[in-house]
Amino acid sequence: EMGTPRKPIRQLDLPVGLYVQTKSHDTSEIENKMKDIMQLSGILCINGQKYHTEIKDLEHLGELGNGTCGHVVKMLHKPSGTVIAVKQMRRSGNSEENKRIIMDLDVVLKSHDCPYIVKCLGCFITEADVWICMELMATCFDKLLKRLRRPVPENILGKVTLATVRALDYLKESHDVIHRDVKPSNILLDERGNVKLCDFGISGRLVDSKAKTKNAGCAAYMAPERIDPPDPRKPAYDIRADVWSLGITLVELATGVFPYKDCKSDFEVLSRVMQDDPPALPADQNFSPEFQDFVKCCLTKNYKNRPKYKMLLVHEFLKRYEAEDVNVAAWFAQAMNHCEVSAPSISTPTNFLTRRSDQIRLPTFVTSIIAKIQDYLKKIQSFT
Repeated sequence: EMGTPRKPIRQLDLPVGLYVQTKSHDTSEIENKMKDIMQLSGILCINGQKYHTEIKDLEHLGELGNGTCGHVVKMLHKPSGTVIAVKQMRRSGNSEENKRIIMDLDVVLKSHDCPYIVKCLGCFITEADVWICMELMATCFDKLLKRLRRPVPENILGKVTLATVRALDYLKESHDVIHRDVKPSNILLDERGNVKLCDFGISGRLVDSKAKTKNAGCAAYMAPERIDPPDPRKPAYDIRADVWSLGITLVELATGVFPYKDCKSDFEVLSRVMQDDPPALPADQNFSPEFQDFVKCCLTKNYKNRPKYKMLLVHEFLKRYEAEDVNVAAWFAQAMNHCEVSAPSISTPTNFLTRRSDQIRLPTFVTSIIAKIQDYLKKIQSFT
C-alpha cells in the first residue's frame, strides 16, 4: 500500500479565499477525471527513461515544505539513483480539494515542454492518496529571501522575472490557464540557476480569456479588481491579475520588505490595496529606470491600463535581461556560502498574521484565541 502521506501543516496565514467557497464542478465529473489520470499511476519518466515504479522504490530523505494542497518531501528513486521532490496529497470527499489535485496534475503533466515550469516526472494515485513526483529544485524565493537577510539584486531579478513571465505566458497561450497564486514561494530556483514556476492547484481555466472563480489565491498578492470587481454581477478578471501579483512579488524581493508588512488583519491589507497608491520601488535605492517602470506597469491599479504578458515581454527591462548574460547559478552558490547569520533581519511577511494561499481560513473564535495567546507570550517575553 502507498501508506498515509503526512498532511500539510496549517499555519496562521492569509486564507485561500476571501469568499465562501461554492462547488464549481460536479463530484462525479471530478472522480471521472481522476480515474483517467490513474491510468498513468506508477509510470515515472526520469532522464529520458521510463520506469514502472512502486512505492517501495522510493526512499524518504527529508521534508521540503508545503504546497497549496499537499506536503512536499524529498525522496530517492532507487532504480535510477535520482533524488526527486514528491508532493503528497490526501484525497477526500471534498470536491474543491479534489479539483485542486486534478488541476495541479493536469497543468504539470501538460507543461512538460516548458523550461520555465517545474517538471512532473509522474504520479502515484490510489483511492486515498495522490503523490506527484517532480524534479528537485534547490529552494523557493520565499525561503531564499529569509536565508539571505537582504534583497535580491536587480540583475538576478531580471532573469527571475523573464522566466516567470514566460511561464505565465506559456500557460495562457498553450493551455488557457491563469495561475492565480504568483508569489515568492511559488517561484523556484535550482543550483544551475534555472528559475521555474510551480504549484498549480488553484490555477483556473480561462473562458474567452476570463476567469470567474473568486475564491482562489493569496489576499496579500491579490489584484484590486479581484478584491472589488468593477461589476459585481460579472466578477470576471484576466491574466492582468497575475501581473499585479508579480509586481508585488518583485517589490518584496527587490527591497526585502513585504509592501503590507505592517498590516494586522486581512481587512487592513485589502483596504490598503484598494485605498492606497500602489507600492513602488524606492527612488533612493539605485534601481534602474527600466526596472522601476516595469514594476510601475505591473502595479497599475486600473487593470484596463495594466499590460498583459506580451507587452511585458517587450518591455525594456525584460529585453535587457533577455540579452544580458547573468550567472544566476554563481550568485546563488555564493549567496548560500556567504550568508551572514548575524546580519540584522529584514522585514519579510513571515510574521504577518495571515498571509499564504496554501492555508485555510480558521474560524473567528480560533484566531481570537490564538491572538490572545500571542499577546500573552509577548507579555511573558517582556519580563525575561
